[in-house]
Amino acid sequence: MAYIGREPTVGNFQVCDAISVVNNQAAYTMQVGGVNVSPETANHMLVSLNGILQKPGSSFTVSGSTITFASNLVTGDVINFIHILGNVLDLGVPSDSTVSTAKIVDANVTSAKMFSGFANGITEADQWRITADLNSNAQPISANWERNDSTGFGKIGTGITESSGYFSFPSTGVYFINFGTTGEVNGDSLALSLYTTTDNSSYSIVAVINLGDGGNYPISSSKDFIFNVTNTTTHKCYLRASSMAGNNNTRLFGASDSNYTQITFIRLGDSV
Repeated sequence: MAYIGREPTVGNFQVCDAISVVNNQAAYTMQVGGVNVSPETANHMLVSLNGILQKPGSSFTVSGSTITFASNLVTGDVINFIHILGNVLDLGVPSDSTVSTAKIVDANVTSAKMFSGFANGITEADQWRITADLNSNAQPISANWERNDSTGFGKIGTGITESSGYFSFPSTGVYFINFGTTGEVNGDSLALSLYTTTDNSSYSIVAVINLGDGGNYPISSSKDFIFNVTNTTTHKCYLRASSMAGNNNTRLFGASDSNYTQITFIRLGDSV
């Protein structure tokens, strides 16, 4: 298609750094801004030696970033300039705000080109559960914890660490925490609460499951919390079980082969 006016010029045009001639030397390294450059071919170059344009292929050849003249240069010779024209299909560096979503080929954005917090997608996902019923108050629930080991379970990353009911995080980040339970209250009421700390000392309640009177029928519920972990030493959490009457009529179910009372951690991205 013809153009109205001057036809646009494309190419990665570069002028090489000045090169000092070495007596009886034919090969020289081409650089732009101190960085080696490799032309497409000798035909993509304009080379002036002693004020005379050189013929590609006969007066000089190119291999990578090395230009080799047909004969050794001697003291007094001057390489006036080396102008690299670039590939005719090479547009060089795109102007700011010119690359649109439509110009990016599907599946061509690799993890290496994504921002650090999502370089590999979700980097931590883990799940823990209690393996035996709990029928008394507990702050925290300190016994019978295990990482889910049911058929098909898959953990991502290093995983959460549990010690006497206290959960520690393997890396900083924003974590989605989900906890849930199935239990019986038998005329009482039962609360399962999530507590967090940001100083490894003072814990605060951040989410609560309340199970009312369900008679002799099990009741299930769950809650979520998003925890911004900026320090893996000071940021921790635990679950607390408590009944209103405290008469041990309540019961949180636990099992080693399925989830009844559990807590799930998913790292969503970098801490904020």
